[in-house]
Amino acid sequence: MGVMLLIAQQRLPAATQEAAENLPSLGAASEQDRNKAVARRVFDEIFNQGKFDVADEIYAPDFVNHGYKSDVGLREDQAAVHQEKAAFPDLKMSVELMVAEGDLVTVLWTFRGTHTAGGYGGLPATGTPIQMRGITIWRIVDGKIREEWSSFNELAAYFQLVRHVQGKLWIALGAFLVLIVAAERLLWIGCKSLVRLFRHKPTRA
Repeated sequence: MGVMLLIAQQRLPAATQEAAENLPSLGAASEQDRNKAVARRVFDEIFNQGKFDVADEIYAPDFVNHGYKSDVGLREDQAAVHQEKAAFPDLKMSVELMVAEGDLVTVLWTFRGTHTAGGYGGLPATGTPIQMRGITIWRIVDGKIREEWSSFNELAAYFQLVRHVQGKLWIALGAFLVLIVAAERLLWIGCKSLVRLFRHKPTRA
């Protein structure tokens, strides 16, 4: 078999042989495909279906999420996922683009959900439909996610919440001002009544 391969290679043109030598091995390509499959499970099963138990199959015990200011472990990371799923029960994470190189997988994703329960940033339910885009990079070793780097515009999500409820906020502010004016009027009327009462109070001889 080795002799036949050697003869076949000798018969190939030099350019064809060079191109064949530069092709990635099938093992490397399949490993990247497996890493992509692991990354997709995070969106399909954990975020979209709420199958939180599979996190133990997908993440390594020593997993680290490298935040902008601090790092968190698997427990804190998944607690945040639970809170997001609770605040957005209809949450759907869509994979827009996925690229794998070596042990790294980069995903461009879109977050869509309706804020129908409390818990997002300490805010009560607002009924606001939220949509935002982000990028996550995972390092996957032996089928387990070891590290994560994510970037997304959370401020834009809060802006969507405020814009959605600003009408209600103006109504609430107006009602609050009416209550203040009414309370002021009642207090003024009460004070005038007391003054009149003391003025007409009979004095003892």
